[in-house]
Amino acid sequence: MNEILKRIVEQLKTFWTKWSVVQKVIFFAIMVVSIIGLVMLVRFSASPSMVRLVNSPIADLEQRDKIIVSLTEQNVDSKVTADGYILVSDDNTAKKMRSILIRDGIITADTDPWALFDKDRWTLTDFERDVNLRRAITGTMEQHIEALDDVDSAKITLVMPEKELFQSAQDPTTASVIITPRPGSDIVTNRKKVEGIVKLIQFGIQGLSAENITIMDYSGNVLNDYDGLEQVDRLVLTERMLNQKRKLEAQYTGTILASLRNIYSTKRVEILNIDIDLAFINKQIETEEHFPITMKEDDPNTPYSEYEGVASILESSQSENESFQGTGFNPEGPAGQEGQTPPAYKDLSSLVGKYEKDNQIENFVVNTRNITEDSNPFEISRISVAVAIDGIWKKKYQENGTLVITPEGSIERTYLPVGDNDLKISRDLVATAVGFDNGRGDEVTVSHIPFDRTSEHESEDAEYRRSRQIQQTILFSLIGLAIFVVAAVVFRIVSKEMERRRRLREEELSRQHQAMREAALRSAEEEGIDVEMSVQERARIEMQENAINMAREHPEDVAQLIRTWLAEE
Repeated sequence: MNEILKRIVEQLKTFWTKWSVVQKVIFFAIMVVSIIGLVMLVRFSASPSMVRLVNSPIADLEQRDKIIVSLTEQNVDSKVTADGYILVSDDNTAKKMRSILIRDGIITADTDPWALFDKDRWTLTDFERDVNLRRAITGTMEQHIEALDDVDSAKITLVMPEKELFQSAQDPTTASVIITPRPGSDIVTNRKKVEGIVKLIQFGIQGLSAENITIMDYSGNVLNDYDGLEQVDRLVLTERMLNQKRKLEAQYTGTILASLRNIYSTKRVEILNIDIDLAFINKQIETEEHFPITMKEDDPNTPYSEYEGVASILESSQSENESFQGTGFNPEGPAGQEGQTPPAYKDLSSLVGKYEKDNQIENFVVNTRNITEDSNPFEISRISVAVAIDGIWKKKYQENGTLVITPEGSIERTYLPVGDNDLKISRDLVATAVGFDNGRGDEVTVSHIPFDRTSEHESEDAEYRRSRQIQQTILFSLIGLAIFVVAAVVFRIVSKEMERRRRLREEELSRQHQAMREAALRSAEEEGIDVEMSVQERARIEMQENAINMAREHPEDVAQLIRTWLAEE
């Protein structure tokens, strides 16, 4: 052993002498860090471990302060982690303080009470298993309810009492639900949706009945309290009955009007009254049918029938035959004693009798069909219809085809009533349309009555007078327009003729004046008189000559120019 230690020490010395200064420094640093880590590990491992007071974080600062104050009053060391958990020294202290906090009401509804049982243990008690089962059912039902479109959040409190030996002593399972409706949802007033939630909870929890479920909203209103709603249900049923009645009356009204207005005009048929009495029923009809047993099916490919059937088939039979002949056995008493047979039967003991009995039982089977069907929710108990038909108003015409007008300016008309045969046919049509049943007490009345057409006739007369006035106005306007056109044409012709004559007269006067001036000039030249003309006179003469030439070449333009001068003057 010493040899081995010496050898190890020599090897260490050899390695130590071979190491450099840097390696030796690193070795000492590693040793120091290892020693410090070991000391820290021993120190922290020797300190007591802390456990959670409640296995859920306490987010409310006010509640957390209350818990810390209560722990301090009980001289319990505590610590709050960064994520909101409260730690205490050991499990016993945690159990004790949880009881105190629950008793004092410091752990409020915001803290999950089931979190007390979130412990990692090797074993679980039956109570903890029941708690976990209850939590799982509650969580699942809350998820189902919150999955609905009309529910924003849901909280369920489920009470599952312990099972008793006798059913009479067993307390029922109860559930209370608080829901928060989504904005815009009608679940608070919609009874069908609330009943759907009740059924969802009832079928999801074993042993829970509908009467033990209470659903409330955030305002404290019980949503599934249907006590006292019989009156409301009766009103709803009455409203449905009235709606169905109105629907049927509208349907029959449309059928009657459609059938009669195709024969008569639209304005000649009116339904004065239609009344349908309905009887609402709710029952099931169960029917049992017995029909023959088919032994051979019919072949559809042959012209004759191969069908063979029997009414019934013998399933079982039992026969019993009894036969007896001789005297009956009359027991007597002990030897030397008289029997107990009555005297009347004792006298018959010497008679010989015969007895036969035949009994036969046969059981037959037949085809049986059970039919269960729901009856119609309502049936018509009585129908009454009253229809009025108007006659025809015909206008009178003269031989030339024009209307006959009364002295008051109205169209003369003649009224033609509806015949009795037409009324009878119309009544049959109406009775067929509504399904008339005399045994049900139905009534159908179709009568002829003249409708008040005063306003309609006055409107037609006013329209006729208006059309006549329009025709006369158009005629007089056309006559006046023709006279105006003729007058305009005549005036135009006369004006042109007068203008032509005036122009000819002016031209004649101009020629005469020019001829007189030329004659005066020639006479002056002949006499040798030196005639001097001013510049203005020459310009005037030249202008006159130009005007005369223009008037000869363009007489229309000159006449228009003269008219313009006269208008300006």
